[in-house]
Amino acid sequence: MSDRIRFFLNLSADRYLSHYQGHTNNVSVIAEDGRRIEFPANALRPFVTKSCVQGRFELLIDDNNRLQRLHRLSN
Repeated sequence: MSDRIRFFLNLSADRYLSHYQGHTNNVSVIAEDGRRIEFPANALRPFVTKSCVQGRFELLIDDNNRLQRLHRLSN
């Protein structure tokens, strides 16, 4: 059984760049249901603009808590 986790994110481009350059490999967020979720920063790559990574996202994880999919629900 998979789990869907929703969260808001507003990450500046400079902050994302530190993840991209390898200073930090993971992003940690608080989900809408209050859980703290950590996932690989490179999963955000498709959503990066010149100024930020921003929006409401849904993360799909499998039974082993592995990331299956991440997509943006809204900006």
